[in-house]
Amino acid sequence: MSVALRRRAVLLAFCVLTPITGVRAAEPLPALQLNPAGTTVSGLSSGAYMAVQLHVAHSKSIIGAAVVAGGPYFCAEGELLTALNRCMQTTAGAPDTAALLTRAQSLADAGRIDPLADLAGDRVYLFSGTEDNTVTPPVMAAARDFYRQAGIVDQDIQAVTDVAAGHAFIAEGAPVACGDTETPFLNDCGFDQAGDILQHLYGALLPPGTADASRLIVFDQAEFLPDPESHGMAATGFAYIPSACADGGDCRLHIAFAGCRQTPAHIGDLYARTAGFNRWAESNRLVVLYPQSSTSPGNPNGCWDWWGYDDSAYHTKSGRQIKAVAAMAARLGVAFADPSPSFCESYDAWNWRHFLDDRVEACGWVSFCAVGSEDPVGYFYGYSTLYESPEGTFSTASCSP
Repeated sequence: MSVALRRRAVLLAFCVLTPITGVRAAEPLPALQLNPAGTTVSGLSSGAYMAVQLHVAHSKSIIGAAVVAGGPYFCAEGELLTALNRCMQTTAGAPDTAALLTRAQSLADAGRIDPLADLAGDRVYLFSGTEDNTVTPPVMAAARDFYRQAGIVDQDIQAVTDVAAGHAFIAEGAPVACGDTETPFLNDCGFDQAGDILQHLYGALLPPGTADASRLIVFDQAEFLPDPESHGMAATGFAYIPSACADGGDCRLHIAFAGCRQTPAHIGDLYARTAGFNRWAESNRLVVLYPQSSTSPGNPNGCWDWWGYDDSAYHTKSGRQIKAVAAMAARLGVAFADPSPSFCESYDAWNWRHFLDDRVEACGWVSFCAVGSEDPVGYFYGYSTLYESPEGTFSTASCSP
């Protein structure tokens, strides 16, 4: 039997033994009272970018992030071509972390994200497989540089860059060979990445237990974002709630984002069941929240919004997907900071009118950028909506709640 046929046989056996499309009715996400001081986040690929966005936007409430094949905060700057050519491949050059940090500071000053100073003391885990040609090593290096420049010291950053892995999350017994990049993007490289992540983010933990399949629930995401599938989020999400945490108690929250083409429509609950987090959650009093993305207009692969396909404020506390996940966390007893800024005004006008009213300035040969944030708004005769928050700082990112 050829190598390719053997791999297909392994994948088929894995899916037969662990079916990915179990029929379970959605239920409300339960109201718990978790420890608000122990929330962490992780993600793969677009989920890694989502993890960074959530971490930076809500750094008051989140103590650590794991980034598996992702890059720095606001890397795409609202542009798909930038996402493809600077934040995955680097044909347009590696991400400019100093410029991204400046943009993040402007957003923090405007109250759209938490102060960058709140990142200090957080722990960050970074993983880049040597066979990953989807999100290339310079992008991961830029993520490390961004966090360093934002004030996280080297001893709080664990960077794993020596594993011959493809573009995938690493899980013991996963169906894909370590160096490959193929669906369902769960690779077996001989180590437990979920454990690696959680032990770095939380410190010493008890050995993993045995996950209880009955504790993985399906919940209705439409309660947290109306018509979620039109905004890149699935109708249902998953959460693993150990029996010891069913009544709240001193349990902590980990939020895990899968990547593109790992939606319920693509792989069911396979990521939630087999990534490895649930075993550690069972013995260490952790609730694991698995928000789910979906395909949507402008998003055929079911990625999380990290380039603005649905929402220009996608990277801020008022972004639709971030607000939905924050609401899920609040239901579980972890309330994030209020995303509403103290001052917010909006302006709809032709760019030449914005220019005359000092809301935009020239930033290229024939293009204009918003004053204060440097968000690109297009040409002189274009039309755009700008938001002012705080006074004198303008941006294309919505500041309205």
